[in-house]
Amino acid sequence: MAKESLSEFQTQGTRVSIITLVSNISLCIIKLTGGILSGSSALISDGINSASDVLSTLLVLLGISLSSKKSDKDHAYGHERLECIVAIILAVMIFGSGLLAGYSAIEKLKAREALTSPSILAIIAALVSILIKLVLYFYASRVGKKINSSVIMASALDHKSDVIGTSGTLAALIGAKAGLAILDPIASLLICLFVCRTGITIFKDATGRLTDKACSPEKEEQIRSIILQTEGVKRIDVLQTRLFGSRIYVDTEISADPELPLEQSHAIAEKVHLSIEQSDPEIKHCMVHVNPYHPLEN
Repeated sequence: MAKESLSEFQTQGTRVSIITLVSNISLCIIKLTGGILSGSSALISDGINSASDVLSTLLVLLGISLSSKKSDKDHAYGHERLECIVAIILAVMIFGSGLLAGYSAIEKLKAREALTSPSILAIIAALVSILIKLVLYFYASRVGKKINSSVIMASALDHKSDVIGTSGTLAALIGAKAGLAILDPIASLLICLFVCRTGITIFKDATGRLTDKACSPEKEEQIRSIILQTEGVKRIDVLQTRLFGSRIYVDTEISADPELPLEQSHAIAEKVHLSIEQSDPEIKHCMVHVNPYHPLEN
């Protein structure tokens, strides 16, 4: 996969966000209209969630714009971490919207108010929402993985959560139509749990990227293999990786023959440096230090 430039990252991310924004506005109108006309608390909760999605998408656009800025004097390592900060704000908003939906459902259960006879309009609204969100999930997930964007992947997870939640709404509407009216507020409560879980997942991923979390063991083993295959490398003394927003930084210390001239030792380090950076488009920078090789004491 070719390394994405900042302009490509911003272009693809912005395209996904604009499509998502238009879709969420449309879904918000469809759900709230269907929920109000049918009296479905589950569908209204879904509509509120879509309304929060509109604001969330605006945050995604902001995150993409900020993180795509080039390095400057005050930010020599770039601005990728700004995307993680936006993802954390997005996670909190998603979690909050889930709590709001849950509170509304509990109040309705206490009052023993439920949908008695949902209209076909409410069921159609739920079906349309599921289909649109499925398309958005697969689209955002594909682009998010391609450009390695935490905020786009967060948006994709939000779409997935909406699919699950709205499926519960649809089941409740059908159940209420069959006379099981209590299913409506129960479905609304379940939607709350799914939405809150999504918020927690996004929060954990974003904070990991913001606090120099190491790469996966599989990724580090791949890097280790590349280093050891480089001619002149006797041993790996230190290998450290860290996630920096949507990119990876690698720091390593290798051992080489102590009798080699400085220029040859430097050439080995440079070869390791280039091999690692060219092996994966997510790796932004690799720092290599060369130590004189001495057999390890038992």
